[in-house]
Amino acid sequence: MTADRTDQAPSQWRVEELARRADLSVDTIRFYQKRRLLPAPERSGRVAWYGPEHLDRLARVREMQGRGLTLALIGRILDGDLDPTDAPLAAAVARADVESPEEFLTLAELAERSGVPVALLDAVVRENLLVARMHDGEARYTTADIGIVQQGLHLLEQGLPLPALLTLAHEHHEATRDIAETAVGLFDTYVRAPLRASDLPDEEKAERLVEAFRELLPAVTALVAHHFRRVLLEVAQEHLESVGEDVELAAVNVAAASRLESWPS
Repeated sequence: MTADRTDQAPSQWRVEELARRADLSVDTIRFYQKRRLLPAPERSGRVAWYGPEHLDRLARVREMQGRGLTLALIGRILDGDLDPTDAPLAAAVARADVESPEEFLTLAELAERSGVPVALLDAVVRENLLVARMHDGEARYTTADIGIVQQGLHLLEQGLPLPALLTLAHEHHEATRDIAETAVGLFDTYVRAPLRASDLPDEEKAERLVEAFRELLPAVTALVAHHFRRVLLEVAQEHLESVGEDVELAAVNVAAASRLESWPS
């Protein structure tokens, strides 16, 4: 085969040779280029030439993927958008997540697995009753969402109107997001910022931040869930005491005396 130029350096290759050296497919390299994970090749006419810097970059991308980082996060690290503290933190968080890998679903796959129509899920997503997780830059859902949307369908089957549920969901989302932003701000101010300002090695900073996340996230989640459940029961009892019949009051008293909560010992 005749080369497209005569001054090709020995350390420059076409994309097929780069793919062979990196043990990747040409399509994968094209995909990485589209995601801006590779620097632009040198061009001579219509031919793109790649060099050792591209091979090194591909090795870094594969290494970080092996640690569980998403392509979006890898791009930020390669671009230098993450400082020396946050980069190892991201890697440590990813390693923790790999311990129990998640299955990610498109909305159509979620509809198929849950038995809930896509049109209904679309409406639920628009009102933020169902919040996606970002995976490789795309909105995705998980197997945990299957049970959640089935519970939502059960509410509809009990006679609650969809518009009213969506309105309630929207109001709940707005209030919850405000609280979540405040909680994250507190964590950033009183945990992350002091650690970043410390003299500890970057890797130790990252590990300590991950440990703090692991402890605080379930604790905050449990506190919020417990408080909301108690307030909901309190409001329900107050409402029935004001408008309920004797048989309804008796039923709610029985429910109030039941074990409605269980927590790990």
